[in-house]
Amino acid sequence: MGKKSIYVAYTGGTIGMQQTEQGYVPVAGFLTQCVENMPEFYHQEMPNFTINEYSPLIDSSNMMPSDWQMIADDIKANYDNYDGFVILHGTDTMAYTSSALSFMFEGLTKPVIVTGSQIPLAQLRSDGQANLLNALYLAANHPIPEVCLFFNNKLFRGNRTTKAHADGFDAFASPNFPVMLEAGIKIRQHINTPFPKNKSALKVIDIQPQPIGLVMLYPGISTELIQNILLQPVKALIIRSFGVGNAPESPELLSVLKEANERGIILVNLTQCFQGRVNMSGYATGNALASAGVISGGNLTIEAALAKLHILLSRNLTTEQVKQDFATNLCGEMD
Repeated sequence: MGKKSIYVAYTGGTIGMQQTEQGYVPVAGFLTQCVENMPEFYHQEMPNFTINEYSPLIDSSNMMPSDWQMIADDIKANYDNYDGFVILHGTDTMAYTSSALSFMFEGLTKPVIVTGSQIPLAQLRSDGQANLLNALYLAANHPIPEVCLFFNNKLFRGNRTTKAHADGFDAFASPNFPVMLEAGIKIRQHINTPFPKNKSALKVIDIQPQPIGLVMLYPGISTELIQNILLQPVKALIIRSFGVGNAPESPELLSVLKEANERGIILVNLTQCFQGRVNMSGYATGNALASAGVISGGNLTIEAALAKLHILLSRNLTTEQVKQDFATNLCGEMD
């Protein structure tokens, strides 16, 4: 059997940057040049691969929903010609893109692995070589038919990840779902995603930018602050609550939230905690939010919650349909 072929989409990010007097900057063609000068990528056990460098390269801090659409369309356009896909991406918003793509692909039967690095590939001690090398190898030899994120020898479900360390190599975590695979001396796969029995054509669900508010509760937060957000043209508001979904027992706040709910604004309760889930029935403060029309985000990451809202609000759904679908596990993002 011939070698598998992997499509690499270099969207931008640290992994392909070049060092200058002004700091690290993206340079067209530099990543491809670096890879070509590293014989490890052409070892006999490695798959064939094609690198497509985006133009312009995107700093991940500038990533927008329109860029998620471009990446998804690119994968679809090349889907029939390759056995798997690796997306090179900046780490700052890598978890957001991984989450969004997981909702956008319907009928995925091939691996899509998002990766990058904390130090550019051309620099001494770069983590980029191991991340890209392993992503290519896993896409070819241990294919999992979903969107995953690979970093520091761990393969995660993409829509379960969050960036957990600003400048460490162990930059990503999956707080509420096990690591899918670990690439140590031996490759150990812990989670098996079955390949679909009926292989239909890949479908991309289009995404449009949506006005979504986000507020972090803190002791002493004013109702006026939240009210001002809700007076903006927002379609949804994510409330980062205390503990298992609690908020101040303020009649004024509950009144503001109830009025927003009646106007059709989707109100989502997500815990500020790194791990765990929202349970609004546990305490009176949580029950009060539910009575005002706030829905639980369960154990979603903030990245997955935002991506899911973007997808659902991009479709022609009623407010109740959005709420119902948001509470439904669509592609392994919650349980």
